[in-house]
Amino acid sequence: MSVRTLKGKRRWLALGGCLIWLAITFFPLYWVLITSFKTPIAVVGGPTYLPFVDFEPSLTAWSELLSGQRGQFFNTFWASTIIGLSASVAATFIGAMAAYALVRFTFRFRLLSALIFVVIAFGGFLLGRHVLGYGQGISLIYSFVAALALAVISSRFRLPGPELGNNDIVFWFVSQRMFPPIVAAFALYLMYTEMGKLGFKLVDSYIGLTFAYIAFSLPIVIWLMRDFFEALPVEVEEAAMVDNVPSWRIFFGIVLPMSKPGLIATFMITLAFVWNEFLFALFLTNSKWQTLPILVAGQNSQRGDEWWAISAAALVAIIPMMVMAGLLSRLMRSGLLLGAIK
Repeated sequence: MSVRTLKGKRRWLALGGCLIWLAITFFPLYWVLITSFKTPIAVVGGPTYLPFVDFEPSLTAWSELLSGQRGQFFNTFWASTIIGLSASVAATFIGAMAAYALVRFTFRFRLLSALIFVVIAFGGFLLGRHVLGYGQGISLIYSFVAALALAVISSRFRLPGPELGNNDIVFWFVSQRMFPPIVAAFALYLMYTEMGKLGFKLVDSYIGLTFAYIAFSLPIVIWLMRDFFEALPVEVEEAAMVDNVPSWRIFFGIVLPMSKPGLIATFMITLAFVWNEFLFALFLTNSKWQTLPILVAGQNSQRGDEWWAISAAALVAIIPMMVMAGLLSRLMRSGLLLGAIK
């Protein structure tokens, strides 16, 4: 129901409620904005609300931020932009292919194959590390490859035990987001450190942090894109298959264009998660590829929380996402109006 359809007092009450909701929503942003233009004395001297009336605006926080006195602002901004966009695009693309496969194809495997993978992976690592005397990195690689190969081979035989299907695979993907992020971040840091000893630098590198964010985002991408693909009419794909159109052309030429609104929405959600993520960036970076959440968290000193500097850095982190959301939201609405997904 729209406010325009209401009459009399109900229309004014609804309009007043919308205005109150708008004020509550935008007041935190307004408070951050005016705080970034306050001097330290104005911040600690009590609440003030109107520039040039309650306090005299100052550009001290912005000049210190942009001049590099409070961290490598430009390097951090570009690191966040490059890593956020590349990880979101890759996660959306890979996750879309996985979600489409889970919707259109049937997968069956035995629970015993999964147990074989776990046992061989852990057992092989312990065997290589403590019996054969290999390093942690080499033991991890050998055990993972052997476990994956044996699990795939064993799945081709009629093994006893329950059989798992597509819904179980989707649940497994979604369950990855139920782990406390600190567990995955710490494990990734240890694994990246061991890979660094083998000559593959992943800590404080573009590849290491991007891979972590792709793995971190894939469960939510698969979960969201699965619903979008299920809503697509399968008759269009069946008609293309009758004409002997290859599967890859059906996916790239028919399915992806039809699911454009879903892809854009999923990309935006993924980008928001990656852009605001703090824990992985804290563990896996130390200087060159630090992201904006680390810069915002670092705007403190021994004197305490310096809210004027934190507000300026927070605004820099907020504005690009608001601009991106505004641009892509228009594309989403245009796609829905064209009838791409019903």
